[in-house]
Amino acid sequence: MKIKSFEVGPFYENTYLLTLGNESLVVDPGFYSPSELTFFLESVKSLSTELIGVLLTHSHVDHVLGLNRLLKQFDIPVYLNTEDLFLWNNFGSQATMFGLNEIGFSFIPNALPTEGSFSIGSFNFECLYTPGHSPDHTAFYFEGDKLVIAGDALFKESIGRTDLYKGDFDLLERSIKEKLYMLPEETVVYPGHGPSTTVAHEKKNNPFVRP
Repeated sequence: MKIKSFEVGPFYENTYLLTLGNESLVVDPGFYSPSELTFFLESVKSLSTELIGVLLTHSHVDHVLGLNRLLKQFDIPVYLNTEDLFLWNNFGSQATMFGLNEIGFSFIPNALPTEGSFSIGSFNFECLYTPGHSPDHTAFYFEGDKLVIAGDALFKESIGRTDLYKGDFDLLERSIKEKLYMLPEETVVYPGHGPSTTVAHEKKNNPFVRP
């Protein structure tokens, strides 16, 4: 599987394009400017791939900022943990809070399992429910590729903020210790912001959550 990262939007969020054969998934589309979306569309075209779905680690504004724009280009399903849809249902209010003028969503995304394996087209991965930063937060572990898309749970030598809706440091700490730190140490961690890292590096160097 190939993975391409795009740092986008006013929050410098990482949007990922995953490609396997002639199929692709986009994770956390945070595009804001027309040029960001255009560059993404050109990347999809250059790979001669079909975009078959959108995976969301969670629905904070920066991770779904470009979703409506993307869905104007592609008629594809969207997947999210739906146990708590407050953030999803209040996307417009989230945007206003940060000075952005965005409309909300007119549909409910397809539900991801709280835990367990899941498949979309040729993609097979493990859903790891990792709340604490947000109540709908899920990481995606691709065992065969030795990588995890960790969203805003775990960053390089940092962790996600816990001062927003249902943020909880103790819960986030448990999510990291019991889910992400339990992955093989060579697993590459692709976070929602900043550079990639590894499970081994974070277990040794992360000042916020120790094993």
